[in-house]
Amino acid sequence: MLALIDLRRRVKSVINTQQITQAMKTVATAKLKKAQRPLMEARPYWHSMPSFLSEVAFWQRRFDHPLLARREEKTIECLIITSDKGLCGAFNSNLLQEAFSFLKEKARSTNVRLILMGKKAEVFFRRHPFPLSRVYSGDVDKFTPEEMRELAQFIIQLYSYSKTDAVYTVYNEFKSILAPRITISKVLPIEWPEKEERNESLMPDWEPEAEPILHTLLPKYVENQIFHSLFESQAAEHAARMMAMENATKNAEELIADLRLILNKIRQASITKELLEIMTAVEALSKK
Repeated sequence: MLALIDLRRRVKSVINTQQITQAMKTVATAKLKKAQRPLMEARPYWHSMPSFLSEVAFWQRRFDHPLLARREEKTIECLIITSDKGLCGAFNSNLLQEAFSFLKEKARSTNVRLILMGKKAEVFFRRHPFPLSRVYSGDVDKFTPEEMRELAQFIIQLYSYSKTDAVYTVYNEFKSILAPRITISKVLPIEWPEKEERNESLMPDWEPEAEPILHTLLPKYVENQIFHSLFESQAAEHAARMMAMENATKNAEELIADLRLILNKIRQASITKELLEIMTAVEALSKK
């Protein structure tokens, strides 16, 4: 009888868990739809910006701007974006392992400094000997445009004052609902196009002049790359959590079915045993 009570309690507990995972899936689905629309609208602009700036930088090679300086990589700054919360499958663990392998390789020849966004990144890299420039932990999903612009200005100052020779970002790019793609992107310095992609015969007519245009475009480029990385990571996080909660709901449903089958077997065995005892008693009484 005690086993039946325990099984019923466990079934009830799993049902409650299933209701929670179903609710979390619904919330993640709503957040994904909200994050997916602006991401898809702005993605063509974000993806075309680096190639456009590289072409512009090649056209104006003689223009002396701090963000166009090219130096040997002795010190690099790496922006790593994860989530604050868990329950999203391997979203954070895969990214952190990939980032750690990349940084470990870079650390053989350069000094590595980190800018971390997300509690998962902070907890992971607190255990590793990489110096931290900045840490943003808690409510990363509520990061305001003003805070992102301030972070962009901080990165621009590091590169302009030669405190770092390259800037990388590591984040999960939203490719599909099934799985994100871990992306390691170089933000600075701006890479020039390959020789076969260069069009040296087509030179633009600058209006008013090249310098004020590039003075405006180059800081905007850094800001947009940070916006892009953060928005991609947030959309990928919601998709990963939605899939993780859907799998958890299905697993709970299968566990409930298995527990109910065991419960029915035990209850049937108990009923059969009681019937046998009754029949034995009836036979014993009839012989007297």
